[in-house]
Amino acid sequence: MSFLDAGFLETEDSDPHASLTIGALAIMEGPVPGQDEFRDTVAARFAKLPHARDRVHTVPFDFSAPSWSPDPHFDLGHHLRRVAVPEPGEEESLFGFVARVMAHRLDRDRPLWECWVVEGLTDDRWAILTKIHHCMADGITGTKLFEAMCDEVVAETSRTAEPDTDAEPVPTVGTRLESVESLVRSTIEFLSPVRQLRLVSAALAIPRRLTAAGIGVATGLTHLLSEMLTSSTDTSLIGPIGRQRRYCTARVRMHDVREICATYRVTVNDVALAAMTTGLRQLLLKRGERPEPHTVRTLVPVSVRSATEEHAIHNQVSLMLPFLPVDIEDPVEQLVAVHERLTTHKESKEAEGGKAFTAVAQYGPFMPMAWAVRLATRFPQHSVVAVATNVPGPKATRHVMGRTILEIFPYVPIALRLRIGIAILSYSDHLAFGLTGDYDTTPDLTDLADSIERGVLTLLASSRAADAASE
Repeated sequence: MSFLDAGFLETEDSDPHASLTIGALAIMEGPVPGQDEFRDTVAARFAKLPHARDRVHTVPFDFSAPSWSPDPHFDLGHHLRRVAVPEPGEEESLFGFVARVMAHRLDRDRPLWECWVVEGLTDDRWAILTKIHHCMADGITGTKLFEAMCDEVVAETSRTAEPDTDAEPVPTVGTRLESVESLVRSTIEFLSPVRQLRLVSAALAIPRRLTAAGIGVATGLTHLLSEMLTSSTDTSLIGPIGRQRRYCTARVRMHDVREICATYRVTVNDVALAAMTTGLRQLLLKRGERPEPHTVRTLVPVSVRSATEEHAIHNQVSLMLPFLPVDIEDPVEQLVAVHERLTTHKESKEAEGGKAFTAVAQYGPFMPMAWAVRLATRFPQHSVVAVATNVPGPKATRHVMGRTILEIFPYVPIALRLRIGIAILSYSDHLAFGLTGDYDTTPDLTDLADSIERGVLTLLASSRAADAASE
């Protein structure tokens, strides 16, 4: 397991109120499949994916990084669930169910994923909710894993063989004996002269690796670390969180977003973050707080997956930490400010600096790295106020077992005093915002979703007025 993958496990262990799972909720059209049909088709496809049959194997005292080992008692029944929302099957009930499921931690003694069939939605619809621990995948990989269930992708890759779910379990010893044996093996390996020589060599190579990464990358890492240590203005958007979650969504048309992009020469991500800015500004005002320039620092994950790592399954993300311009009232000026700030952060090579740090950490001993992460997460952070991740989804309409996927909504977890997380996913002509909030401190999460939708519509009206004026 990579250092970044293991970091999500360490963070979850350090925050008792966090469940670091990512997910996707697909709204389906057509008849609900029977349990046997669902198991034999979709579930079989999912169970073939990397680590779908593996559980996390840890070593006492963090002598080595966690790894994956086959679950000797793998049973699809532990991972496939079915539920019906109460009548009349409205979205409020569905989203409440999503919040409860995603807030519950996955069982570390089993493979870290679940797949739910949700029946009883209005208009003869149903849903599929997939839940994966963040140590297994980042947003990009998670989307690919979800797509692997779709008929089109299965046809393209000719995945016709199904896993043998009735195979005899592999003999195994007791958990306590396994832990003792793992500790003995890891201790012997850790204390061996060869291992010690490798650790010394890795430590001596760190300055060389940073130098090879380039001065710009080193500067980006320095800039990133300084921002992480700088506090944001006091706001109710950050603070202690509980175990329960709220979840809701916002929807806009991708056609409208592209129209805005064409007018103002910005990106889809710029428009999405500008709409978030509008929403968070309105939320602060409704709470009686004054939006200031340094009120909302947002963690924006950035994929650093290279062309050669396209099929890598582990996390390949870094981050930027821009302040959203919630102090600006005019939506178009907000959009311009977002675009300029993201451009500045990209030019400062923050994302490359973050990638260099995790790459260097991969070569060092795991024990001090793990303990450092745990120590850092126990100090209350006051810098990052929200997380906003944007993942491109399928451009064409997808199907599962011949049923059309109408919409896909993403889910991003919150932890470490972050009370709001927003995931953005494009699908067909939809751009969906999945909003996660702490249950006790964000009772107005739906107000934020409504403001995001209005923010995009306001930008669309402004762009059309600008285009008409220029004709």
